[in-house]
Amino acid sequence: MSASQTPPPGPPYDPWQAAPGGPPPAHPEDEGPGTGAEIRRAALVGLGLVVAGVLMGLLWLWLAPRVPLVSDGKIVYLKDSEGEQAIGTDGVFVLLGLGFGLVSAAVVFLVQRRGGVPLVVGLTVGALLGSVVAWRVGVWLGPTQDVVAHARAVGQDVTFDAPLELRAKGVLLAWPLAAVALHLLLTGVFGPREAVPFPPGPWAGGPQWTSAGAPPRPAGGSDPRGGEDAPPPYAPPQQPGGQGQGPQRG
Repeated sequence: MSASQTPPPGPPYDPWQAAPGGPPPAHPEDEGPGTGAEIRRAALVGLGLVVAGVLMGLLWLWLAPRVPLVSDGKIVYLKDSEGEQAIGTDGVFVLLGLGFGLVSAAVVFLVQRRGGVPLVVGLTVGALLGSVVAWRVGVWLGPTQDVVAHARAVGQDVTFDAPLELRAKGVLLAWPLAAVALHLLLTGVFGPREAVPFPPGPWAGGPQWTSAGAPPRPAGGSDPRGGEDAPPPYAPPQQPGGQGQGPQRG
């Protein structure tokens, strides 16, 4: 009675299945994005940028050119009608926004290299709020907004400064755009790379099966199933007149 040639039952081998007892993840926060720690870090980043907006507002008040006004006792008009001080006020705010955006993005990247969606959102919202704070601080600490009362106070034909203001509100986006663009660039170039697990093979100690579902045959030509029905060793066919034949009769 011959032994059965049916391969032993067993689960199919999945090459993408992680090997048991594999190394744990390098960082606990890698298990899922949007964790509480990431949200707290993003909130701290946004709060820090809002506070930095006060410094930007003070710098804008200090560096922005003054727009001279004068009154003839009836109306208030520009003393230099061809001056570019009004445009320079917006230009200084844009340059400060770009500078603060580059610095804030570099600092955030150095502190938290892994990035993440919450951190980018915190950086964007914080930079935008910081621009608004800088704008309002400069206006609040600058010359008074009541131009008519100021003209009456200084007198006729006396030059005084116009209120500090932004004529193009789009310059408020200079800080957040510069910050997000540089942060994404730094993260893409210098950020950490995620390790892709390599599928386990024969070196991982996992079960190996052939296409027919049977275990592989060990080296040496013997059949692990044993029995009388084991296939004989392979012998090359003998061709007439070729090598390997016995002596021919004359």
